[in-house]
Amino acid sequence: MTRPSNTDNSRELTKEARYLDEVYNTVVTRNPNESEFHQAVALIFKSLLPILKKHPVYMEKGILEQLVEPERVITFRVPWMDDYGKVHVNRGFRVQFNSALGPYKGGLRFHPSVNVSIVKFLGLEQIIKNALTGQPIGGGKGGADFDPKGKSDNEIMRFCQSFMSELAKHIGPDTDIPAGDIGVGAKEIGYMFGQYKKMRGSFEAGVLTGKGIGYGGSLARKEATGYGLIYFVQEMLKDINLSINGSTVAVSGSGNVAIYAMEKAISLGAKVVACSDSNGFIYDENGLDLDTVKEIKEVNQDRIETYIDKHPSASYFEGCNGIWGIPCDVALPCATQNELDEASAKKLIENGVKAVAEGANMPSTPEAIELFIGNNISFGPAKAANAGGVAVSSLEMSQNSMRMSWSFEEVDAKLQQIMKNTYDACYAASEEFDVTGNLEIGSNIAGFKRVADAMVEQGLV
Repeated sequence: MTRPSNTDNSRELTKEARYLDEVYNTVVTRNPNESEFHQAVALIFKSLLPILKKHPVYMEKGILEQLVEPERVITFRVPWMDDYGKVHVNRGFRVQFNSALGPYKGGLRFHPSVNVSIVKFLGLEQIIKNALTGQPIGGGKGGADFDPKGKSDNEIMRFCQSFMSELAKHIGPDTDIPAGDIGVGAKEIGYMFGQYKKMRGSFEAGVLTGKGIGYGGSLARKEATGYGLIYFVQEMLKDINLSINGSTVAVSGSGNVAIYAMEKAISLGAKVVACSDSNGFIYDENGLDLDTVKEIKEVNQDRIETYIDKHPSASYFEGCNGIWGIPCDVALPCATQNELDEASAKKLIENGVKAVAEGANMPSTPEAIELFIGNNISFGPAKAANAGGVAVSSLEMSQNSMRMSWSFEEVDAKLQQIMKNTYDACYAASEEFDVTGNLEIGSNIAGFKRVADAMVEQGLV
């Protein structure tokens, strides 16, 4: 891992750089074998040298030491029975990372790869992301190493009920409000909400977000992360005198984030030429038919390669990384962490990419990010660019508290404003600290400063 103090802002090891290295080394020592968490810490720390120089109070108060240590880490067993009567045991997690700005807020991920490192990296990113939205929410994350793929609805329901039987002890509308993530959609949220309601004996709509519209969910929540990503990209492109209208776009993934990013981009005049799933990717130089992609993924839950059955002029390629070899103006990695590596970044740059914005969490490796920034490619980091999902989750919480619902148009308008404000905050921080246009540094500084100031003001030291 690159030393976090190794930034363009300092060629010598100043006291601030030494401090960053010391805290980072402590993180690695205290959290062995948590590579994803180490990576997330390093990426944030690499941006903070300028603000530590300007505001040494954050060092004096030990804010960084507290920021990287979760307030609470909960692990628990999740026993459940399959349709054949066999009992399985999975492991559940909830990391309640930081509550300086409000109750813990962050999704639940059901995937075989989920472990403490994954949940902690996501939770740390969530602190900064939630701060950037300007909403009153802290950072948390959770999930289980359960794979919903290939499971029946009854098996998923039994798992969700068992999972919530333990999680319910640790969450609440004013304490910790989980949402969905990979492997957790409206169906899973519904099963968990039903179990929580049964256990509590009351209807507490604000305990989960991403709920069904009929029982407290928010319109535009499903679309929010993808739409928000494009609203953020619009602001990025304005500052380099380009427009999403007429741009060629490549999108990795074909889940909610990717599909609704494609939908919004197409509606604004972009041509989306490629998307992928875990097996491979499709490419159509004339532009993808989004209705077909939705039918494959949302209705049939099939593989993306079946797209060419209806559109034989398109091409399908095995493997995912090849998607970044396709010429495009805008690249949107929306699949999973570390999917876009140094070699892929070089291909994108060679093919003339103008902007890269992250729809997934930490999808670009540190080496890829350095290449984009070093080659003056406009780069939107996930903690800012994909904040639309949690922003609308916060709006769902507001609607639940008021016992009312807003229209799709009202929520969408609020989302657009939040994403514009998020971009403006990142850009303003980059200007203030003499790295104008570097949204990686700007986002980390802007989010960190809001959380750190709250911690200092509340005496959380």
